Amino acid sequence: MKFCIHRGSDQIGGSCVELEHGGERILVDLGLPLDQEFDTADLPPIEGSERSNSKILAVLLSHSHRDHWGLLPKLPLPIDVYLGRKALSMMTAARPFVPGGYVPERAVTYQDRVPFNVGPFEVTPYLADHSGFDAYSLLIRAGGKTILYSGDIRSHGRKAALFQKFLADAPAPVDVLLMEGSSLGRLPRERRFETETDIEQRLVEVLSATEGMLVVACSVQNIDRVVSVYRAAKRSGRQLLVDAYGAEILKATDTASIPKPSGDWDDVKVYIPQFQRRLLVRNGIAHLVDSYKGRRIFPEKLSGQASKSVMIVRPWMLTDLQEVGALEGARAVWSQWEGYLTSEPGVAFTEKCKALDIPLETIHTSGHADIHALQQYAAAVNPVRLVPIHTFFPSQFSELFANVELSPDGNWVEI
Repeated sequence: MKFCIHRGSDQIGGSCVELEHGGERILVDLGLPLDQEFDTADLPPIEGSERSNSKILAVLLSHSHRDHWGLLPKLPLPIDVYLGRKALSMMTAARPFVPGGYVPERAVTYQDRVPFNVGPFEVTPYLADHSGFDAYSLLIRAGGKTILYSGDIRSHGRKAALFQKFLADAPAPVDVLLMEGSSLGRLPRERRFETETDIEQRLVEVLSATEGMLVVACSVQNIDRVVSVYRAAKRSGRQLLVDAYGAEILKATDTASIPKPSGDWDDVKVYIPQFQRRLLVRNGIAHLVDSYKGRRIFPEKLSGQASKSVMIVRPWMLTDLQEVGALEGARAVWSQWEGYLTSEPGVAFTEKCKALDIPLETIHTSGHADIHALQQYAAAVNPVRLVPIHTFFPSQFSELFANVELSPDGNWVEI
């Protein structure tokens, strides 16, 4: 077996790895680079990707973040795409709401620690703690050799027990570990990222100083963060508000412990902004609102509910909330990567908060492992070779981990 990192050896986002054995091939992730737009981004130089007889058997997706699947729609050949069942459900729920939404036509779902075969490759998924829901590390065997692709991992989320479970029973032997290093260069070695429990507590403290609505700008697909926001709201005697997109994503998790506007979750309500009401009609999904019966907060009622609500928002929603008079005494929290504040939506959100005299602060923790957790992961696996991926600083790996071997984009490595 041999492998090639087509993209990701020295960048975060856009990951793509090809594995070959006996002339048959699979891809692991096919992401959109974070600094590129879909329309102008090119596929990595994958030989034969334009031909149906290329012997590319399938694409394995580690999780449903766009920087890991975003170039799949550009593949001209029909192909099987393997991913977690709940990740597929969330991609399906998101498609009619987000620009460039996508669901693989030939999706095949896998389960935690249940091996499956794709041609000569045996694949075992390991459910991981990550900000992306239903994310996996992927163990791949062929020809008596083994590669472990870490995918995106961490140890400080609400699924931290999964990280500890992996450490206690890591696969062995592993010839090559392709391990992410997103936190290198962003965090001193000795520092740890805040946990989701820490984020929850900080939100509780902000709520104690908030007279009106607390609006939290975070990705509703960051399910761990939604849970933190919900728990902070509940501890503060408030209800959680989401829009229709958020409602459908939460329902798509198909997980009893995740708050959602259904079942016994009486303190999770749905507010649909005017723009989204038009989108529901335009995209032929207006029928979705029928499932929110008894749980909707209508525009004329929102101002009266504001002081006992926390709402997960996207930047464009502030104008709608202002127009219905729901921002009196409000505070705002930016709960995603601070770098996004320099993008157009982030700048607009900051300026809108300033114009409305709404206090704004950032409360966030990373979706990726800190250096200490990465060292634990690498030590548990104890690979013959550790190859950096999903990092801007591959050269730092040899200072932190054993058996490091750099492999630049486009380089084929025989195992």
